[in-house]
Order: sequence, then C-alpha cells, then structure tokens
Amino acid sequence: MRALTKNWDEHVTDAEEVSRSAGFQDLRDRILELAAPSERERCVDIGAGTGLLALPLAERVEHVLAVDISPSMCDYLRAKANSAGQSNIQAVKASATSLPAVDSSVDLVVSNYCFHHLDDEGKHCALAEVRRVLRPGGRLVFGDMMFGVSLADPRDRRVVATKVRAMAAKGPAGLLRLAKNGVRFAGRRWESPARARWWE
Repeated sequence: MRALTKNWDEHVTDAEEVSRSAGFQDLRDRILELAAPSERERCVDIGAGTGLLALPLAERVEHVLAVDISPSMCDYLRAKANSAGQSNIQAVKASATSLPAVDSSVDLVVSNYCFHHLDDEGKHCALAEVRRVLRPGGRLVFGDMMFGVSLADPRDRRVVATKVRAMAAKGPAGLLRLAKNGVRFAGRRWESPARARWWE
C-alpha cells in the first residue's frame, strides 16, 4: 500500500475554509440524507477532518467515532465539538485501513472526500474494515466526487477537455491551476481516485 505523502497537520485551516464552501456542504447534506441516521445509532466518520460531517451527524445519533490520520485535525475537531457542547464525538487519530472499533459494533459509516487519497489496495483495506465494524444491516454512505480518468476513454477525454477550456478561460489564475493539477495528475502525489467502474 502506498503511503500518503501529504502532511495534513499543515492543512487544518485550509480544510476548515474549504468545508465552508457550498459544494462541500451540499455533498455533506446529501450524505446525511442518504444515511438517514437515527438517535440510537453508533457511527464512524472516516477522514473526519475538521468535522464537516461528524458535527451535524452527532446532533442526530448516539455516538460518532471521528477518525482522521492527522492529530491536528482531531484536536481541531475536539475543540469545535467542545465549543458546540457536543460530548458524543470521539475524535481519534487512526487510518481508514485500521478502524479503532470492535467487530459488528457500528450502525453507520460515513466518509466525505477521503477515499480518493487511498490507493486501490488502501481502498480495499478500508472497505474490509468497514465490513468488519458494521453490524448486520449497517450502512456505508460516502461522497467523493473525484474519479480517476483514462485519456484512452473518449468520454473521459471530453470531460477533461471541457474542464481545461473552462479553467483556461479564467486567465492566468486558471492556467496556474491547470499546471498544478497537471503535475498532481502526472505524479499522483496525494490522490488516487478510482474510475467509476472500479466501484461496480
């Protein structure tokens, strides 16, 4: 399994700022809608970050185990939970591939923008962990709008071309972002999105 190279402890402020964007909040709301949490449930939020999903989830369930690989993200989430008077969130430094929960002890597992940071082996390990901790009839709901692309696929080429044109139209800032994304795509440095077919 390929180790992540991004130091998430350095990105707490960035993560909090991004979590306030309409796109992230819309996806969070959709995850909560699909998850349909109830007050007696025990839940896990994988890649909890600064609490975008864990905090509103905690208002609806008995307990949230919020796991993240960054101690600083966990500290920040704990402070936000304490400030909001939410005592049913437990923020723990842990990996998606090694969840700190006993077998069949969780009703619901959620995740938001985490799985694209795992390589394929990591995704398989994380899904095996989810199966291990979920009770029979438990649910997994996650949102991750990043999917891998193959330039050999005509549909993917059209999607990429549309995005390139849109970014280029933004002028120098758009061109800079295109260059950064090109380097990230070529190096697959921090992300390993799976193509939609991978999940079938």
